Amino acid sequence: MVRVVDHDPAWAAAFLDAAARIAAALDIDAGRIHHVGSTAVPWTTAKPIIDMLLEAESLEFLDDRTVRLEALGWQAMGEFGIPGRRYFRMHDADGNRTHHLHAFVRGAPDVWRHLAFRDYLCAHPAIAAEYGALKSGLAQAHPGDIDAYMDGKDAFVREHERRALAWSMAHGDAAGS
Repeated sequence: MVRVVDHDPAWAAAFLDAAARIAAALDIDAGRIHHVGSTAVPWTTAKPIIDMLLEAESLEFLDDRTVRLEALGWQAMGEFGIPGRRYFRMHDADGNRTHHLHAFVRGAPDVWRHLAFRDYLCAHPAIAAEYGALKSGLAQAHPGDIDAYMDGKDAFVREHERRALAWSMAHGDAAGS
């Protein structure tokens, strides 16, 4: 079921808790773990799933430590359709998905893309609200069809990712991280 809800301030604390646990398990700096996606944007609605991005020194480093994440309850999904990524997901005791963890090598274009899109939406509340309205409408129109929901927001995301990357470069993040 596709469910989109109003922003919940508790999402920030849920992110920080999960990031601290991941950082301890992997013995890394928690600053390499970022809250991304709509739950990181105060001005928009979101599926109530915390999206996280981990900047890894290498995929081999992460692959060698996957068992540590699994011990925390993360399900390892491999690349899951995106070359150069490691994807993990977590569910609660009732089987509801609660977290996504996307891991890329530090400096990868996907890191910059995710962070730029998040920062752009945070800096542009009207665009974030427009995105939220789109997601809410799609969830109502396609409550049982995640593919239709994703397809319905694709053009908006692509256009605003393009704008976000240009905005990020104009604000001094030309290095991309």
